[in-house]
Amino acid sequence: MDKWDKRFMDMACQIGTWSSCYQQNRHVGAIIVKNKRVIATGYNGAPQGIKSCADKCECLRKKLNIQSGTMQEICYAVHAEQNAIIQAARVGCSVEGCTLYCTHQPCVICAKIIINSGISRVVYKEGYPDEFSVRLFNEANVKLEKYIQPE
Repeated sequence: MDKWDKRFMDMACQIGTWSSCYQQNRHVGAIIVKNKRVIATGYNGAPQGIKSCADKCECLRKKLNIQSGTMQEICYAVHAEQNAIIQAARVGCSVEGCTLYCTHQPCVICAKIIINSGISRVVYKEGYPDEFSVRLFNEANVKLEKYIQPE
């Protein structure tokens, strides 16, 4: 890890604070970088026109007692990684060969999207209970690196 990894991870963490998720531990941020330039950003939140969990003052997953790492589709939020890729697409930027920095290890759904988008490296800070996503990244030869905070 170098000083650029630290800078970009710090940015991902800041963007995560914009999350509209009702649970504080679910504030996830992501940025997509190419040649030391930020291409797109994303944070987890409800799709446009849909009230967020923060607006509803409740977490649907918590209300339904859904265990972390399972049934990701039962949630109002679009994941930060997905939102960053969507944002790049909306403004016409290719993410081929880019690095994605994310506050949390991507889930299997995000892993599939990341792999198909052409992103070649993913750097994450916090773990996530989804070993299948790790397996997919390995099989697709997408570098998956846990960020280690410099001392």
